[in-house]
Amino acid sequence: MALSKRASDSDISMLATSASRYVRDSLPRYEMPENSIPKEAAYQIIHDELLLDFKPKLNLASFVTTLMEPECDKLIMESINKNYVDMDEYPVTTELHNRCVNMIARLFHTPLGKSEDAIGVGTVGSSEAIMLAGLAFKRKWQNKRKAEGKPFDKPNIVTGANVQVCWEKFARYFEVELKEVKVTEGYYVMDPAKAVEMVDENTICVAAILGSTYNGEFEDVKLLNDLLLEKNKQTGWDTPIHVDAASGGFIAPFIYPELEWDFRLPLVKSINVSGHKYGLVYAGIGWNIWRSKDDLPEELIFHIKYLGAEQSTFTLNFSKGSSQIIAQYYQLIRLGEEGYKNIMENCHENAMVLKEGLEKTGCFEILSKDDGVPVVAFSLKNKKGGHDEFEVSEMLRRYGWIVPAYPMPADAQHVIVLRVVIRAEFSRTLAERLVHDITAVLHELEKLPPKVNSESKEVHVNVEENGSSGVVSKRKSDLETQKEITTYWMNYVSAQKEIKRQKVMAS
Repeated sequence: MALSKRASDSDISMLATSASRYVRDSLPRYEMPENSIPKEAAYQIIHDELLLDFKPKLNLASFVTTLMEPECDKLIMESINKNYVDMDEYPVTTELHNRCVNMIARLFHTPLGKSEDAIGVGTVGSSEAIMLAGLAFKRKWQNKRKAEGKPFDKPNIVTGANVQVCWEKFARYFEVELKEVKVTEGYYVMDPAKAVEMVDENTICVAAILGSTYNGEFEDVKLLNDLLLEKNKQTGWDTPIHVDAASGGFIAPFIYPELEWDFRLPLVKSINVSGHKYGLVYAGIGWNIWRSKDDLPEELIFHIKYLGAEQSTFTLNFSKGSSQIIAQYYQLIRLGEEGYKNIMENCHENAMVLKEGLEKTGCFEILSKDDGVPVVAFSLKNKKGGHDEFEVSEMLRRYGWIVPAYPMPADAQHVIVLRVVIRAEFSRTLAERLVHDITAVLHELEKLPPKVNSESKEVHVNVEENGSSGVVSKRKSDLETQKEITTYWMNYVSAQKEIKRQKVMAS
């Protein structure tokens, strides 16, 4: 008769991972474990925990690419062990980087000769690119002020209040005053006229956004350039422009080719763009392009020799993976202008499908523009019962969607918006499904009782008086507030059960 025996530590590899002691015990979270575990167990434990993340494709808060072709995925894995900074050891990778810089520079109409090399650098994203561009502007301004014998200790930069947080980081980290043009309700980007008014002799540059994070809108770089040219002429200054094209840099050249926002404008001295957004590469790649060599002070470039040969570098970090650079080159030659144009047009069309679907509900005001980054920003017209955009965002998570809700920037903070970013991997079917699920959420909200504000002990109720309807706030006692909260959740649970019952009957 065969006898069973307990598995020992020596033959633990014979057991299925799901039966091993490694999935029965909690692993340390704050200290390294004393002993090793089998590779299969380590993989399974981490894999299972990561299942709790949302699906990247349904994360509509992010501009970052989440899907690439298998052939590019293969190239990424083949080069994942290459450190880009070792240029002498990986000369072909360096060459691919330089090809990307030149292709992007010419896409932005950099004034170059046919065989002339562009001035630019690959970064880990637009945040690093903006830091580098800002440093170049600051150093060039300082050098000019020193040569003129003028103070150079109070540099400032002019932006809209709608800029991404990396601009605030640059200002704080590198001691530059950030002068923000406030937005207004209905106009959620930087006003060029107001920006030029804020420019003074200490302004190192004005930053314009080609694709606002808040609603995808393009700022009017052409008007900014023209107004600033006139002010420079009147004052004798030479205040330049930087264009933050993190989101719009790979969109405008293909579907708005006549729009003047890039190096066609004389005051635009540098442009950053995110390869990992509409450049269609996974997270971890950005680019900064300078108009000419004169716009990048030589003293910011370091020349190192300890990696085998003299190399020039201008980055905030040192080591960096090569995979995303190679992936960017793959996309540029694989898609070409034709492919990028088709993809950007498709993104725009899907954004319009979503926008029209939201408008048909009659419940939303659209705050994004048809021209710009394919983003749909919208807010509730009427917040019945105190239910707001944050509640819509939270309820959409139950359907698997990540749709952020947030306030607009300074001087328009009272406006709350929901925002959907349409990426290349977001299909027409998904756009239509999202409209369906948002409509379902609206119906759920209608069935819920008025929302209780437990802090102020007030509840919003609908009333009719003298033939007119409206919303008033009535003060509640502690007991009434507690009863209202209890009733709210009882009705909420009942509504959810009814929704589930209807779904079962429909299926």
